[in-house]
Amino acid sequence: VLRRGGVEVVLAGLNGNDPVVCSRNVVLVPDQSLDDALSGVPYDAVVLPGGGPGAKALAEDSRVKVLLADQEAAGKIIGAVCAAPTALLAHNIGKGKKLTSYPAFKDQLSSDYTYTEARVEVDGTMITSRGPGTSFDFAVELVKKLADEETAKKISDAMLL
Repeated sequence: VLRRGGVEVVLAGLNGNDPVVCSRNVVLVPDQSLDDALSGVPYDAVVLPGGGPGAKALAEDSRVKVLLADQEAAGKIIGAVCAAPTALLAHNIGKGKKLTSYPAFKDQLSSDYTYTEARVEVDGTMITSRGPGTSFDFAVELVKKLADEETAKKISDAMLL
């Protein structure tokens, strides 16, 4: 969706640029390692993908902490979907802001954030979403912020969203 919206996307791998097997056995091939991607900071947006094991790995990675802190300090977009908002919590990002996540993480996040059950929650430069079924809405919201409303509408219509 982001690429359809004309957004340049860099998919960075925590453990180099080897293929990553996600929580539902989907295989993603990073464009580059996170270490290499860090040379391009700050980005217009840093978006954390969902999935329990991946979110846990993001939450435990000190490079992700620095990346997110730098993004936040620069006033750039930070996105997180599904379980990934738990990584925001682990790295003290956006505390006090409105956010949403996969329902199973509500209790974990509610004391540090204003938790909502919106499909997509936008609070300033932080954009969060609930899970696989809200991913298109999440991506379209990112296109609105990174490109414009008209582009988001065009791709939404073309994708029958």
